Amino acid sequence: MKIMGITFLMMGCLMAFSLGLDILQGYDLSDAWQNAISPFRVLEVAELVVLFFLLFLFFGETAYNFFKKRKKGSTKQ
Repeated sequence: MKIMGITFLMMGCLMAFSLGLDILQGYDLSDAWQNAISPFRVLEVAELVVLFFLLFLFFGETAYNFFKKRKKGSTKQ
């Protein structure tokens, strides 16, 4: 869970930094938001498959480790 928390914290900080820089350059909030999300709009099908596969592996491994630790903790009692 720490890895997921750190990942989402880093993503949030980097997106806030990107949005802040765009706003400082004179873009309004909607344009800055579109600039932050636009790389995901132009992905090819193969790139989307790889992206979702990697996300699946990340969340799958995190869930596996969580349930493994949870089961290991419940057997000690």
